[in-house]
Amino acid sequence: MKSALRFAALTLFSLALSAAAFAASSGKRAQQPNDNDQTLRAMRDEMARAKTRLELKIPGTEQPVRPYYVEYRLLDLEVREIVAEFGALLNTTRTRNRFMNVEARVGDYKHDSSNFVSDDGFRGFIGPTGAVGIDKDYNSLRQDLWIATDQAFKEAVETYSRKQAYLNSLARQSDIDDFSKAEPMQLIEPLAAADWSSRNWEQEARDASAGLRAFPQIYESRVTYYLVYATEYLLTSEGTEIRQNRRFAAIEAGLDTLADDGTPLNHLYTAYAPRPADLPDAETVRKNLNVCGTELMALRRAPATQDYTGPVLFEARAAAPLLAQVLGPAVNGARPPVSFTPVMEQMLSGLGGKSDWITRLGARVLPASVTLVDDPTAKDFDGKPLLGGFNVDDEGVRGQKVTLVENGTLKSELMSRRPGPDFEQSNGHGRAAFLNDAKPTMSNLLFTSSETVSAAELKKKFLDACRSEKLNYCLIVRQMDNPAISFLHQEDFSELLASFGGGAGTGDRLPLVVYRIYPADGREEIVRGMRVIGLSTRSLRNIAGIGNDNFVYNYMQSQVTGFAGTALGAFGSAQTGIPASIVAPSLYFEEVEVRGSRGEPKRLPLLPAPVMTAK
Repeated sequence: MKSALRFAALTLFSLALSAAAFAASSGKRAQQPNDNDQTLRAMRDEMARAKTRLELKIPGTEQPVRPYYVEYRLLDLEVREIVAEFGALLNTTRTRNRFMNVEARVGDYKHDSSNFVSDDGFRGFIGPTGAVGIDKDYNSLRQDLWIATDQAFKEAVETYSRKQAYLNSLARQSDIDDFSKAEPMQLIEPLAAADWSSRNWEQEARDASAGLRAFPQIYESRVTYYLVYATEYLLTSEGTEIRQNRRFAAIEAGLDTLADDGTPLNHLYTAYAPRPADLPDAETVRKNLNVCGTELMALRRAPATQDYTGPVLFEARAAAPLLAQVLGPAVNGARPPVSFTPVMEQMLSGLGGKSDWITRLGARVLPASVTLVDDPTAKDFDGKPLLGGFNVDDEGVRGQKVTLVENGTLKSELMSRRPGPDFEQSNGHGRAAFLNDAKPTMSNLLFTSSETVSAAELKKKFLDACRSEKLNYCLIVRQMDNPAISFLHQEDFSELLASFGGGAGTGDRLPLVVYRIYPADGREEIVRGMRVIGLSTRSLRNIAGIGNDNFVYNYMQSQVTGFAGTALGAFGSAQTGIPASIVAPSLYFEEVEVRGSRGEPKRLPLLPAPVMTAK
């Protein structure tokens, strides 16, 4: 069961809060289809029992303890995963799983058992989170929910006692509430069956990956198709009842090789869509993989980047993922856990998980021409789909369009039902994956400016600055790295994090495709091994130029423990993330610090690569 749980956990990361269109009215019960859903019936009946009969008598106390809030979540997942390499099918699976999570809160909205870091208590055989039968049996599900509710309630009582003891040891306690109230929402969507489309996904994976046979110096590659359908249930003791359909599809590819000096090099390709039928066809994927392979071969021959400080131009394809790394933690307005605060703050600061914008409402945080909006209700931008959209977040709150920054001034923050120093109420951005605690997370982020120039004018301005500083060359970044996809082995990823993770909080960033440009004649030369140093939210205040070439960047925000909510959160994959989108143009910075090549040389293969053909 544990292996199945891990698999479904990773899978759900890719689909949580994907773009699923549906209509609902807040505070009013939607018309419920007469589909005799035993899952809903079991959850409703067990919730009614929990609200009236759940209590715990503690020796020495006069009044029994009861939960003030109970929440049931259940996910019915159906997943297809197809993996191919160099035209050969490595793996194809189709799985079906159902998982539940029960949360009980003791205390009240002001102070309760949540938002506290402590050792996990014993969860029993099932515990508050676990797998349930896929046959939708009413009696079986009620029994599982009863056991999980009992366990969750007892854990909440224990946690609340520990939390109270900790808070009593403090000279000054926080006056921020633990949980905010929200209007109950009722939304019951018709049940939808999985539609994999009529495409032969196994053959498409073979055909798409076969194109990389033209590059024998690529030592390993992986082309993976993820096709996910799910039904998500949410019931709370406040009266919220939600059943909605989720779907999501992705193609992710990682490529790796070694340069002639033994330096490891990687590349990646991704394509995301709201449903399987919208994924690009095999020929389109093959052409894009050919571009990646060509760039990777150019990187093998490229010189290593030297230390550099000066103007840098991030083209739109690189500027959007850069903003995902920098702004992800900054827009989070929720309070951090209250226990072990010094340790937590040190950890969050090191990983870039502490918001620099909290308590700065009204301050200038971006150039005066820039407006930053997060809009979960947006479905597309100039005809290109945005994948981060949703109507109701994972806490049952309707998603709201939020103007975070207006004319450079901080106006708001993304909020879940966990209050923060600046705001108490949720604005419908509590997002989570695989039944984890919801955190304020970006959906569709739009970075716009009232003062833009064309891409050509921006490049000219950039080159003029290079000439004025009498630099022999300057740097253009065309694509940022995502090691969660480009690195095919966990040990390589762990090695990178050991050297990079601690600098994420101070602004270390990982470009992938970088060119030197020589202002004397405009000649460009690809280079490898660059790492940006110290590019943080403060750097964004001093953007020297903004293009008008908006780029739609669909990506996955990591929900891996320790990554979620930090600068490393932008390093997600379809197995470990929730979908999001950023729209941004090219950005020019007058001064960026760059460090030289990263990665230790490795021993080259003793034998030449086997001969392969593109056919």
